[in-house]
Amino acid sequence: MGFCGFYVAKADTKLFNRASQVVLVRDGDRTVMTMVNDFQGDLKEFAVVIPVPTFLTREQIHVGEKAIVDHLDGYSAPRLVEYFDEDPCRLPAIQESAAMRRATPSALRARDDTRARSLGVTIEAQYSVGEYDILILSAQESSGLETWLRENGYRIPTGASGVLASYLKQNMRFFVARVNLTKQASLGFTYLRPLQVAYESPKFMLPIRLGMVNSNGPQELFVYALTRRGRVETTNYRTVRLPSDIELPVHLKEPGEFGRFYKAMFAHQVEEQDRRVLFLEYAWDMKWCDPCAANPLSNDELRDLGVFWASRGANQPPDVFLTRLHVKYDGAHFPEDLVFQETADRANFQGRYVLRHPWKGTQSVEESCGAAREYRRRVRERQDQEAVNLASATGWNLSDIRKKMGLRVEAPVEPAQWWQRIWK
Repeated sequence: MGFCGFYVAKADTKLFNRASQVVLVRDGDRTVMTMVNDFQGDLKEFAVVIPVPTFLTREQIHVGEKAIVDHLDGYSAPRLVEYFDEDPCRLPAIQESAAMRRATPSALRARDDTRARSLGVTIEAQYSVGEYDILILSAQESSGLETWLRENGYRIPTGASGVLASYLKQNMRFFVARVNLTKQASLGFTYLRPLQVAYESPKFMLPIRLGMVNSNGPQELFVYALTRRGRVETTNYRTVRLPSDIELPVHLKEPGEFGRFYKAMFAHQVEEQDRRVLFLEYAWDMKWCDPCAANPLSNDELRDLGVFWASRGANQPPDVFLTRLHVKYDGAHFPEDLVFQETADRANFQGRYVLRHPWKGTQSVEESCGAAREYRRRVRERQDQEAVNLASATGWNLSDIRKKMGLRVEAPVEPAQWWQRIWK
């Protein structure tokens, strides 16, 4: 069965030079901070000075594994997804199928075991084999299984319910596979293993000022906050959601284009906000995702990052809400350290950018199908809007974008002189 949309690329910390990463685990007054340094040069010259809010014993200091931070980064990275238009001449059948789906009982999309159990579905096993994520499912009723599959992005053909029911009567299970493409790029410079510190303090903050003393320009910082209740935001600077769910030209799927777009968009948004805000790139309950840009972290990985309420080896994931913040800062625009607060907001958010591939039909089909001609007109309008979206997000020249997309470039219209408008 096909997918209605699938993951094709991501924008992670590797796109940015001088990008530091900090993981903050916070519950009550307890904090575990993991710091990934972007030191470049001979390691024998490395030294770091980090302000902390309390005295640290030897047992409160640890050396962590960067691979886990890389996993967290990949899991929460802004992503590019693509969809393929259906044959417009088959639109009535598609609309009928959509009506049937609306008649199916639905709830919020969910990937966790709780939702599955409520539908009578059991996720018996989850595997990662090569480029596939694999689930082994069993179910009590075909309607519950069909609902779960639809809610999790699988397109079920009309009439499948009866076939599913016949297999369930035979006590058969279901092997479900989904492609999950991840892209690992070279950092281009050396990262040291992360330093970790655990402490208790009412201060929920991150010192950044000292790091700007010997910097040679603005710095990139990614903060991954892991909490129990909800989203994390700053109290002394604004936290702004990065533009998301934007439909963009399909050429951004070409190698290197998405990274180029994302860096330009982030830089443009920083300037639009006068360089004084932090951007929210991701906020989600880590028990599930929709879909995942990478597999969720295991209990052991979360524990290694400092999630002290996670039990090693447990099958049930702990209550962890992830907030990913991205900021480009310097001393002129960020004169104070970052002060955070945990909120009760559990609304899901992710940086998500959409490509819609037009249906590719033949001229003979279009001549016999009026819907195809109307579809072509709508595609042209959509592509015009995609060009505008890309220009607005990045500040790139609209005419250049239209040329790259192969769209007709409008000639600039000279404003009419005042006397030319008198008798119009």
